[in-house]
Amino acid sequence: MKMIKKQLSIKAMLIIVISSIALQSNAQDWKSEKKVNVVFGLTQPIFAKGFNIEGNYIHKRLIFDYSHGVSLDLSGTTVTPDLREQGLAVHMPYTTGFGIGYRLKEWVNVRIEPKWHRFEFYYDDETQNSSNQITAYNTMTIGIGVYGHYQPFKNKTSFLKGIMISPSIRFWPTISSTLEGNSYNYLNKNTGKSEEIKTLDAGPGFKPFIYNISVGYSFGLKKK
Repeated sequence: MKMIKKQLSIKAMLIIVISSIALQSNAQDWKSEKKVNVVFGLTQPIFAKGFNIEGNYIHKRLIFDYSHGVSLDLSGTTVTPDLREQGLAVHMPYTTGFGIGYRLKEWVNVRIEPKWHRFEFYYDDETQNSSNQITAYNTMTIGIGVYGHYQPFKNKTSFLKGIMISPSIRFWPTISSTLEGNSYNYLNKNTGKSEEIKTLDAGPGFKPFIYNISVGYSFGLKKK
């Protein structure tokens, strides 16, 4: 009987050890995975009537991204008080760039991100074409972003497995601008006075802080 109990105890211990190793191995799987994510930002279409797509390549703990936003339109409550008083609208035909980052956990990563942005200014009630354009300039930002990565159906075996949600918070300060002196003065037809247009940051309210939630799909790549 004692021998049987001893054998059972040894087997139980082996099961516990093997299970622990397996669980530990599964917990570390994300550090060796390779996959591609494609996500679409929600802030751009909701608040700026535009579109944004982002692609990520994940190689173990490294992450590389490219994102491109198009046709962002801001006016009324979405521009600064100064621009609103001048009756101006801002059109951003593109905002684009890439990022290189590191995965701290499976569900969070940090990235360094250089980005380029185009700003065009028009009167709010006029057609946005070259003849009506007041001024335009380009800016470059370099900042840092913290991104979440959540797959609510990760344990499923169906197509639902790859659905993902990616919240983010970024700090993108402007480091250069093609607007000479970071200021442009012109005679505003609405106020009848000389008004000023300044270099703006790329975030909501033209501040350097950007918050967004993206949704998309994650495609796992087979390991060799």
